[in-house]
Amino acid sequence: MTTVLFVCTHNASRSQMAEALLRQIGGDSFEVYSAGTEPGELHPLAVAVMAEEGIDISRQRAKSVDGFVRQGFDYVITLCDEANETCPFFPNAASRLHWSFPDPSVAEGEHEERLAVFRLVRDGIRARIEQFVSVNSRRGQ
Repeated sequence: MTTVLFVCTHNASRSQMAEALLRQIGGDSFEVYSAGTEPGELHPLAVAVMAEEGIDISRQRAKSVDGFVRQGFDYVITLCDEANETCPFFPNAASRLHWSFPDPSVAEGEHEERLAVFRLVRDGIRARIEQFVSVNSRRGQ
């Protein structure tokens, strides 16, 4: 089983969506977590765009990376530039990757415009995860 920790600044949108998407796409082949360098609150628009995909993240909560530093991971994946710069060293992580996605929570405009930004980020994360799962499943064969 491949272990993965997704990290972003607040663990409110990007890393929460990534955690749920990898669980759905990767299934039992992955043990997946998410955390933030400065954990905040789960963003309601992240919950909404994931519900559109039939994935309920409403019960997930923001967690600090501090609780995961000593845990072993095959991959620690940062999802924003700020988290990439401030993420602590994970001595028990085999690999560290960086996938840069914009913060959808700073999107401005009407509700539908902001929702569209969350959808774009969700879909971008989904594409990266599909590629990641494909590569990792070939390695496991």
